[in-house]
Amino acid sequence: MLTLPKAVTVVEVGPRDGLQSLDHWIETDDKIAMVDRLSDAGFPVIEVTSFTHPRVVPMLRDAEEVLARIKRRPGTVYRALVPNKRGAIRAVETDVDEILGLMTVSASYLAKNQNMTLDEVIEAGGDCFRVADEAGRAFIMALGMSLFCPYEGIIPTESTLDCVARLRNAGIRRFYLAASTGMEEPIQVNTLFKQAHDRFPDCEFSFHLHEKMGMAPANLLAALDAGVTKVEGSICGIGGGIAFPGGVGSIGNLPTEDIVHFLNEMGIETGVRTEDALAAAQDIAELTGIPLNSRLGTVGMRQDVIRKGAENPAAHPD
Repeated sequence: MLTLPKAVTVVEVGPRDGLQSLDHWIETDDKIAMVDRLSDAGFPVIEVTSFTHPRVVPMLRDAEEVLARIKRRPGTVYRALVPNKRGAIRAVETDVDEILGLMTVSASYLAKNQNMTLDEVIEAGGDCFRVADEAGRAFIMALGMSLFCPYEGIIPTESTLDCVARLRNAGIRRFYLAASTGMEEPIQVNTLFKQAHDRFPDCEFSFHLHEKMGMAPANLLAALDAGVTKVEGSICGIGGGIAFPGGVGSIGNLPTEDIVHFLNEMGIETGVRTEDALAAAQDIAELTGIPLNSRLGTVGMRQDVIRKGAENPAAHPD
């Protein structure tokens, strides 16, 4: 018997995690319109931008302007990612509500793509937390590749929990554990979150997941069964790109509208209507020229299928 929460917070990361992965510039006005549309849909947390150096993430070089010009919906938390202390200092000079730090558990991935060691990235996470804390801003730390790495394979649960312990010693109490490749499996996900909650009862653990092998919904369900009540997705499934061995194929975020639909259909309260999430995805796809790749966008809801059946009574089953 599954043990599922009564309510789940669905976090939208498309304006940051999605847009930073694109190979073409999205105009500042369009970014602002995207965030405003997500606010209108009722998402409780929106990851707006990143304070990474413009040379590293040129797509988000307008971070300050976007945050200054969005229309803020009462009750919505507007978040930004910071990679280091310098980025955190930039962030707290704006009116961002929440700051997200980021590291990967895989030492091999860190060495190949960030030229950092685990010790260095954990120290940087502590620095970002202290800047946010001193400025009175909420802080949450994301641990990428908490379960699988294309260079190291399966990440032992203890390796991830050891990183949590070290960051906790720095004062951090809120974490995302990320299934960054879409090649994770449900039992591993369930085990990691159950052990995290058991070992660190004073900490909050949320889930960021990608889709690649068709396991993402099962991984989401496994995380919910382990006590997770906050999950991240990206509208239309945009972004989620990571540095992956050549020839393996694309990696992508799980579409937020599919997450909302998945949860709402099970009777789990999200605070976001499925129809509103889908409408936002359709509008954002048109605004940005990004394909609407979600299941919800291509298939629709149950009532859509029933309606189509009524309109086409002679249709034959497959």
